[in-house]
Amino acid sequence: MERLQKVIAKAGIASRRAAEKLITEGRVSVNGSVVTQLGTQVNKDDVITVDDKPLEAEERVYFVLNKPRKVVSTANDEHDRAKVTDLIDCPLRIFPVGRLDYDSSGLIILTNDGSFANTLTHPKYHIPRKYHVTIKGILTKNDILSLKRGIVLDDGYRTHPAEVKMVNYDRNSERCTIDITIHEGKNRQIRRMIEALGYEVVKLHRTEFGPVRDDQLPSGAYRRLKPYEIKCLKQLAEKGEID
Repeated sequence: MERLQKVIAKAGIASRRAAEKLITEGRVSVNGSVVTQLGTQVNKDDVITVDDKPLEAEERVYFVLNKPRKVVSTANDEHDRAKVTDLIDCPLRIFPVGRLDYDSSGLIILTNDGSFANTLTHPKYHIPRKYHVTIKGILTKNDILSLKRGIVLDDGYRTHPAEVKMVNYDRNSERCTIDITIHEGKNRQIRRMIEALGYEVVKLHRTEFGPVRDDQLPSGAYRRLKPYEIKCLKQLAEKGEID
């Protein structure tokens, strides 16, 4: 037996959260009866429909995209801006795992596997994400130490310790570049961490998402995740719980 929203997510119809909304809106039926109760248990023999359409398992697909700047990390955008899903030629309904903000670039995963996406983005788990960041201003040793220990953001949240390396700095332009690895996915987290220190992020590029890295992937290009990358991501999530 599995929870109904999990089964819907596994079928690629929607993310777990979106599946819960479908249920509470009365758009899901099990064996001909509308179900609105979250947590309802179903088995493999139950007939499930969403908007009167039978639930059918579809092929699971997993992509990594090198997102350019000025592209939104969503499958829908009310402002009709370019979306990450526009850049991938796939007939199936796919969606991004987590987000990279509009002005940031780098690796982002897209899939139609709701369960997989939920595992990677659940607050309980912490997949390492590495970024190459150009900053207006030059971080001091104390600034770097603060990032390594954890920064209190504008909403009072204290980040987990980060891994930080100064890559280079230029006294003439008053800019520096760092590599930073974090284990959370708070909204605009890197920018907010740097802003908390009194600096401004000029450029932000995600270079790694767990085991997924690809220096040869051009901006706007994508590829399928390799089986070992998918397996490793799942294992990282299972082992990546932080108290």
